[in-house]
Amino acid sequence: MAEERPATGTQFPASAESQKPRLKRAPEFPILEKKNWLIHLHYIRKDYEGCKAVIKEQLQETQGLCEYAIYVQALIFRLEGNIQESLELFQTCAVLSPQCADNLKQVARSLFLLGKHKAATEVYNEAAKLNQKDWEICHNLGVCYFYLKQFNKAQDQLHHALHLNRHDLTYIMLGKIHLLTGDLDKAIEIYKKAVEFSPENTELLTTLGLLYLQLGFYQKAFEHLGNALTYDPTNYKAILAAGSMMQTHGDFDVALTKYRVVACAVPESPPLWNNIGMCFFGKKKYVAAISCLKRANYLAPFDWKILYNLGLVHLTMQQYASAFYFLRAAINFQPKMGELYMLLAVALTNLEDTENAKRAYAEAVRLDKCNPLVNLNYAVLLYNQGEKRDSLAQYQEMEKKVSLLKDSSSLEFDSEMVEMAQKLGAALQVGEALVWTKPVKDPKSKHRTTTSKAASFQQPLGSNQALGQAMSSAATYRKIPSGPGSTEFQTR
Repeated sequence: MAEERPATGTQFPASAESQKPRLKRAPEFPILEKKNWLIHLHYIRKDYEGCKAVIKEQLQETQGLCEYAIYVQALIFRLEGNIQESLELFQTCAVLSPQCADNLKQVARSLFLLGKHKAATEVYNEAAKLNQKDWEICHNLGVCYFYLKQFNKAQDQLHHALHLNRHDLTYIMLGKIHLLTGDLDKAIEIYKKAVEFSPENTELLTTLGLLYLQLGFYQKAFEHLGNALTYDPTNYKAILAAGSMMQTHGDFDVALTKYRVVACAVPESPPLWNNIGMCFFGKKKYVAAISCLKRANYLAPFDWKILYNLGLVHLTMQQYASAFYFLRAAINFQPKMGELYMLLAVALTNLEDTENAKRAYAEAVRLDKCNPLVNLNYAVLLYNQGEKRDSLAQYQEMEKKVSLLKDSSSLEFDSEMVEMAQKLGAALQVGEALVWTKPVKDPKSKHRTTTSKAASFQQPLGSNQALGQAMSSAATYRKIPSGPGSTEFQTR
């Protein structure tokens, strides 16, 4: 009998796959965060209604403890204009995560939008302690200090922001502060650095061009305005400024062509209609000039430059009562400008109110220490009233001003002003040549646009003439993008 052998089974090596440990299941997100991705998706798609529905569901499930859902809800409230509600929600986020600088930044931003600038600075300072290298905190702190009129602190914060990270907005705000403090040279330096950093920013190019235009550097102004129009041919601010430059140099037809383009973009711009009116004034179309200036005055009733121009045009048309009305209104808004009082005196002289004309001239002489035309007109009035001693005193004061202007700069004088000074000098027996040399332009002509004669001479020396120059509110408005520090500035 055969011996039975135990069956031996063949054993195979274990497969490599069975030796690998099984992968663990991915951990589930905590319940507080599981729908954050969906909230984010709806928000970036601007589906705010769907986003709010998911947020509501998430907050119900988490009993109001989901920080991200509250944060996005606050952002939506802010976009809808509910600033106070957004502030309360951001404060809730700050309570849930007190060490998060972003939450504090949003709280400060909401306070800023509510006009609570001092409270906003306190919150921004707390945020800065948590994150000292955030340029946005420094920038916004600078803007808050700007609105609190603490310009030194604002400059320090803005410079620190530029040290951390250079941005166009920071340069714009820093330049704005220098403009408000009257330091044009530093403002130009800041804008030059900004243009070097961002050479295609048309807003920076236009603003720098306007500053050069205001200082009378027409070549540099034209260069920067031309660059702005190269990058954006429809930039109405640069077009308006370029038209103003052409108007300043007497090229009224080309300037009007430029203004037609601007009128399509901003038909309700007061500076535009002011400049159009002064173009017609330069072309001696006085009725059209008054119509345009009246429209500008309707759009900006508190702009003294427009009132000045209306008074000047009415003087030219010998409508002295109307001229008095507009010049008096301009003085109410700009009481420190001597030339306004001089033109008012011219109107009063022609209205035969000599006593008030003398008072206006006296105030003009007190306020204006540079313009010899004020003293010349005053001397003519006094001479015509038989007060030769006082007339001589004003004439000699005029000579001093002319000598100072000739020594300090290469300014030239209007031919009719020179002629009248020579006639008055001869009448007062103080000579005819005096300090006069070349008859050309008025000392202030580089800041104005056209020349007008407000009245003709009827007496032996004539009634007082107004060689006031037409003022052009040349360029226009520059707005800082919405956000901290939205302001505007205007040059002429």
